Amino acid sequence: METSLIIIKPDGVQRRLAGRILTRFEEKGLAIVGAKMMRIPLELAETHYEAHRERPFYPGLVQYMTSQPVLVVALRGKSAITVIRKMLGATFGSQADPGTIRGDFAISDGYNLVHASDSPEAAERELGLFFADGEVQDYEMHDTPWVYDTSSDLR
Repeated sequence: METSLIIIKPDGVQRRLAGRILTRFEEKGLAIVGAKMMRIPLELAETHYEAHRERPFYPGLVQYMTSQPVLVVALRGKSAITVIRKMLGATFGSQADPGTIRGDFAISDGYNLVHASDSPEAAERELGLFFADGEVQDYEMHDTPWVYDTSSDLR
């Protein structure tokens, strides 16, 4: 099982899509193991996006991510990082396939609703930035045998 960070960005919160987005992840079989609504402090946004510091879009990205509240969520499941990124679709909403979250809800190439960790290393780093010890829960989902077909009794 992997745990990944997603951030429902200001446009997703402002457009009242957070519940619909989270529902899609839960319906897929991913578990919410941490969540908080917050307005990202400038220093945290700069640290989170430091890999893009030299890119021309960096100042606007930081300004956008700190402009309004976001919903920060830790999602857990089998291959969660890959599954989440596939579900999101292409980075630019105008290029995202229908059926993906961005393909269904975004058309902007600047506002793309959700940030998602892109690797296990990034997920670990990002979860540590946004969640303190004990804020990401470890608990058993009782539907796991049904979601992942792990019960040999059913075969």
